[in-house]
This record gives sequence, C-alpha cells and structure tokens, in this order.
Amino acid sequence: MYDELLFADETDVVEPKIVDKIKVLIVDDEEEVHIVTKLVLNDFVFEGKMIELLSVYSASEAKEVLLKHEDIALILLDVVMERADAGLQLVKYIREVMGNNLVRIVLRTGQPGEAPEARVIVEYDINDYKEKTELTAQKLLTTLISALRSHRDLLTIAMNKKGLEKIIESSPEIFRMQSMQNFATGVLMQLIAMLRLNKNSLYLKVSSFAATCKKDGEIKVLAATGDFHIQNYEKLSQEIHDKLDYVLAAKQSIFLEDYFILYWQSVDEHVYLIYMEGDQRLSDLDRRLLDVFCLNVSSAFENLKLHLEMYDTQREVFFRLAEVAETRSKETGNHVRRVAEYARLLAMKYGLSEKDVNTLHLAAPMHDIGKLGIPDEILNKPGKLTPKEFEIIKLHANIGYDMLKGSHLHMLQAAAIIAKEHHERYDGTGYSSGLQGNEIHIFARITAVADVFDALSCNRVYKKAWPLEDVLSYFQEAKGGQFDPELVELLFSNLDEFLQVQEKFADDFHHTSV
Repeated sequence: MYDELLFADETDVVEPKIVDKIKVLIVDDEEEVHIVTKLVLNDFVFEGKMIELLSVYSASEAKEVLLKHEDIALILLDVVMERADAGLQLVKYIREVMGNNLVRIVLRTGQPGEAPEARVIVEYDINDYKEKTELTAQKLLTTLISALRSHRDLLTIAMNKKGLEKIIESSPEIFRMQSMQNFATGVLMQLIAMLRLNKNSLYLKVSSFAATCKKDGEIKVLAATGDFHIQNYEKLSQEIHDKLDYVLAAKQSIFLEDYFILYWQSVDEHVYLIYMEGDQRLSDLDRRLLDVFCLNVSSAFENLKLHLEMYDTQREVFFRLAEVAETRSKETGNHVRRVAEYARLLAMKYGLSEKDVNTLHLAAPMHDIGKLGIPDEILNKPGKLTPKEFEIIKLHANIGYDMLKGSHLHMLQAAAIIAKEHHERYDGTGYSSGLQGNEIHIFARITAVADVFDALSCNRVYKKAWPLEDVLSYFQEAKGGQFDPELVELLFSNLDEFLQVQEKFADDFHHTSV
C-alpha cells in the first residue's frame, strides 16, 4: 500500500510514494507537550507501520521540516507560538502555498480564546480542534487513529486518481509505437512509471498454441529492463521458465510477494505476458490499475497489429507496382527491395524521424515508376543512347511525378517527389528542375544514393556489375557533385550494413563482390 506523499516539483500537486513508517509532526513551543505526546505515541503501530515522531517548536521550523519531509501524514499543531496566530498561518501555508491537501492537521491550543473553535473550523482547512486540557492519553490515541484513517482513505483516492491519470497519459504514447519492439519497450516504461517501480521486468510474446503446448511454442523476449536487459528467453533461469509455464497453463495473471506476471490473450489468440520483479507487494489498488492498464495495452496492441498489417500490405503493393516498371526495363529482380532497404538505412543514419523513415521505405521503390511511359525500344536499348533518346529517358522523372502527384495519400505524395527529384544532382546540374543542394528533398537525395549504389553493384541490361572498389571510388569522386556529401560519408561508414542488405536480397545472378 502506498502511504506517503511526494510533492511534484513542477506542479506542487501531491502524489503518493512508498513508505515504511508513518510520520507525525509535533509543532508546539512547550517542551512538556512534546514529552507527553511522545510518551503516549512512541510505540504506537498503525496498520503494521511504526509511527515516526518529528518535533519542532515554531511555525517557521515547521515549514523547513515540511519541505524536507514531504511525506508527513499528520500534524499536531499549536496555535500560539512565536505569534498569536502562528499555527493558523502555518495551516494557510500548507494548504495554499504548498498545495498539500492530504496531510491531516489537528489543531491543539491551550488558549482557546485566541482561536475560537467555531471561527477556526470554518475559516481554516483543519481536520480537528482540541483544547490541550481535554487531550488525555486515550483521547490522543483516538484522535491519532481517526486522523490516520482519514489520511489513508484520502491517499487511496489520490492513488486511484493518479494511477488512472498515468494510464490515460500512457495510452497515446503506446498507441504511437510503430514496431513491436518499440511497443514492448513503451509498455514497460509506462508500467514502471505508473507503479513507480524501479524493477527488473521483461515483456514476452507467445504464439497462441504455446499457451497450451508450451514445449512446442516459441517464446520471444521483445523488450527487457534491469537484469534481463540483454537476455533472450533461453538464457532466463529455469525458475522463471517454470513460473511462465505455470501462468500459461493457468491462463491468468499471478501476483506474489516479490514478482507478478500479467497474462492476457488477444482476439487472434496471441498470448502476451509481462513479468516484473520487485520487493514491494502490490496492493489491491495496484492490481485494479494493472487490470485497466492491460485492457489499454491489449487495445493498443490490436491497433498496432492492424497498422503493421496495413503497412505490410502497402509496401507489397508499392513493390509490385515498382517491379512492373523495373520488369519493363529488364532491371534486376530485387532492385526495388534493395533500394528500399538502402534508403531506410540511410534515413535512419541521417537521423530522420521514425515516421519519415517508414514513409521513405515505402516510397523509394517507386522512384522509376515513370519508366512505364518510356518506349521499350529506348528503355531496353543495349547500346549507348543517342542524345535524343537520352532526353526521352529523362522524361520518366516528370512522368512518374504526374502519375502520383494527384494522390491524397502521404506515401504516394512522397513517392511523387522522389520520382521527380531523384535524378537531381547536388551541384545543380541534374534533371528535371536543376535543383541544388538542400533544395532537393532529402527523400530524393537519399534515394539517389541508394539507387546508384545498387545500379553500379548489380548487372544491368546495358552493363556488368562493378567491383566494390570501383563503386566506392565512383561515390568518392561524385561526393558533393552528384551526391549529398553527408550521405556518401554515411554510406562509407556503414558499408557493412549495406552489404548485408545486398546479400540478403541478392539476385540469382551476379552482383558486385567485396
């Protein structure tokens, strides 16, 4: 159970945090009052927690202690101290300046005439009013218990509200995730923030049959934190394997003293688990919040899954359309797929946003879609083109742009720009508009590097593949002329990754060798 308060620096709004003791602040200028109060309350235990008594002798001292100890549950407050109304002014400071509405304040006065009960109760936000003469040991205990119960109940309400706010805040973040790995990481981050835990945790995905056929089902760790950060499922201890097997068999979440495992199943029967270790037992409130959190995560997952399926469908359609154009010009079979991957790599290394990286990954394969409008006898001519034929070939940039520019789809708008500008040169001598430097859209600059790197590295109808050394020499010479020099440097510094893509999407016939 969360039983303390934490002041949020940026908002001055209180929110709970975990405690081992309940702090009670005694504010009184009479030493005897402190001695008697401590004698009565020193060994008192409330709901399994010891009482920690803090003593100050003035309102000014109390302010310092309240700022240092933000988790005080109860204040036993004198009225008359350094000033006749010092206690009352401290109440206003606590409620109005500090914004602390959870701490319980019991006003104790030996001079009721200075602060009449009827006026004080109405004008000041206090929780009880006692004359010191009526506070016997038993009545002091009764007052303490009543105040702490009130604090506990208000704290539970505050925790409930804060937990729900965390869930609401986390939902947009989770829904914005664009990959399963990012989704899983986002879920862990939001869950830890919601519970205010700093634990070891991992997020697992199990195929639907693994829930019942655990020996045959693949369990994959998508994201992890703490001690599990670099581990895959096989490297987890047998003890954790046994725990997960139990949950998969029971098909329900479990909550134990030092860990919990959340279980839920999506509509397409994929099973998901969150395992989290810690040294704090979860309260009933925590569990209810986790139930709500899981519902949100499940909805977010379904939306992400639909998004990824739509993305894969769009990508396949774009590849197929692009391959139609490439087939007409008898280009290599996997050219458009390699260009897409090269472009994605360069975009990531260049620092584009995840959204732009995904857009370019889809749009780059459409760079030569305008070739559909070029006659076969020119497009597939094995020898050198005449100047007139080359002018006709150059038309494919504007043809592709005209084909795509009318679409309202963001992906096709990006593809239109790439089709029009991917033959522009960084020095301004390219076509079709003679753009220079950063006037050329970054999507087109990236696609130009990706396209030419693949064109030189693979067999074409009009040439053989170049050796890698010659390809790199060409790019070195063309840096700052044909190509954006920063992109060329990124190609050089990440060459191994580009060669891995080349190998993965190799054609059946020759491409460049290292």
